[in-house]
Amino acid sequence: MKIKIVKILQGVLKFLATTTLKKYQPGIIGVTGSVGKTSTKEAITAILRNVRRVRASSGNFNNEIGMPLAILGDWNKIGGFFFWLKVFFEAIWNLIFPIKYPELLILEYGADKPGDIKYLTEIAKPQIGVVTAIGDIPVHVEFYSGPDAVAKEKSKLVEVLSAFGFAILNYDDEAVLDMKDRTRAHVVTYGFGEGAQLRVTNFENRMENGKPAGIAFKLEYAGSFVPVRLDGCFGKAQAYASAAAACAGLTFGMNLVRIAEALQFYQSPSHRMKLMPGVKGSFIIDDSYNASPLSMHEAVDTVRQLKAQRKIGVLGDMLEIGKYAIEAHESIGQIAAKVFDILITIGPRSKFIAEAANKRGMAKKNIFSFDEADEAKLEVQKLIKKKDLILVKASRAIGLDRVVEEIRQM
Repeated sequence: MKIKIVKILQGVLKFLATTTLKKYQPGIIGVTGSVGKTSTKEAITAILRNVRRVRASSGNFNNEIGMPLAILGDWNKIGGFFFWLKVFFEAIWNLIFPIKYPELLILEYGADKPGDIKYLTEIAKPQIGVVTAIGDIPVHVEFYSGPDAVAKEKSKLVEVLSAFGFAILNYDDEAVLDMKDRTRAHVVTYGFGEGAQLRVTNFENRMENGKPAGIAFKLEYAGSFVPVRLDGCFGKAQAYASAAAACAGLTFGMNLVRIAEALQFYQSPSHRMKLMPGVKGSFIIDDSYNASPLSMHEAVDTVRQLKAQRKIGVLGDMLEIGKYAIEAHESIGQIAAKVFDILITIGPRSKFIAEAANKRGMAKKNIFSFDEADEAKLEVQKLIKKKDLILVKASRAIGLDRVVEEIRQM
């Protein structure tokens, strides 16, 4: 019965969303990928709000329910019966009585299973498609036959683009770059590689006065370059998000200087490589929103590049990677052993991180494993000392945001 109600709800939302788009005809930028969708969406919003009246989907409103809600209004949280009553009433009202609708929608296209991208593009067909990264072991891969199938699913976003559209592709991710042959649209590439049309150079994770500060890099395009500095966030993922957003700005005729000025107002989303003060004068890099093998490797590598008296890794399970789970967690453990002074793992799968770190030379006395976040959070706090740098990262369902709440400075 519940499944039937959800199907009816999806059908009604799809009808209202597609009808709303036909009435107001906004431009649509679609963002997909296995990592970095929300950061990229927020960076695009920061740049294009200067030239268009924009609305971006809230949080991870990127599925059969969330996307229509983003189209129908500025909703950011799903509620009960009266919430849905209000959604339907406002949607019908806006169809009857014209409103000042956004000129441009920036939407995430999520894919938990085969067919998801096709369904979402039936609701909202974009004129610009942005693909962030896939990686060797993408998140949600357990619901597909393998990584190639995930990439094929994500490529549906750029396949629907018209010849007048733009496909903005990550040059450094082979699976993403291969999508250039699957689209009729004009292709614009971004990345760190020398062949990228918009290139990130001179990247650094910044320290100031002995404290983590943020990142700095240059954006280069067609012989010109601009410096960009982002405070309070870390990792190449934020530079990738900025570069993808810069490409979107270029398609709207903006120059690099104007793009760099707009990026000053970009704030990385909550729980995504976000710097915050911790208890006892420590520093936390909160990346607890989600995790895949690619993003976990990048997060650990970011900590490796930063200086600190001690480095603590609070790492939890990476979910929805199926048969690759053991291999992926062991791989993280092997690099964690060389980066962290103390390693805390949370969840049954992350015990493979702990075991691999120990085999790679990390002393058992410096490794602590817990089954759940609530069990670990007080123990983590006890271990922290002044000026420690702490990375907190896992898939969202592990709940490491509760650890962050426990150890952050109130």
